[in-house]
Amino acid sequence: MRIIVSWIILAISVFATAYLLPGIHVTDFVAALWASLGLGIINAVLRPIILILTLPINILTLGLLTFVINALLVMFAAHLVDGFMVDGFVWALLFSLVLSVINGILGALIKK
Repeated sequence: MRIIVSWIILAISVFATAYLLPGIHVTDFVAALWASLGLGIINAVLRPIILILTLPINILTLGLLTFVINALLVMFAAHLVDGFMVDGFVWALLFSLVLSVINGILGALIKK
């Protein structure tokens, strides 16, 4: 049950972030659900592998490479999911930042 609630919160966050950023396009809430599922799977499977492989460079850049990795994973998710489109790298970077803020706020509100 907790996973489904987290998935719906992430989908609402994706939909809200797409509404706020003009470079992110989500056709409807079902596409936001699929995008959040895709982002969740990509972040659970690929992100740890990529972070381990790029650890030396990430240490040299003081962790800033993590933002680049997040943006690239968002672009990869947009490539895989129909109805979820990102106009470019900068929009993917902004999307990942705004999404994490909105998701954190919604998650905190749900826990209370």
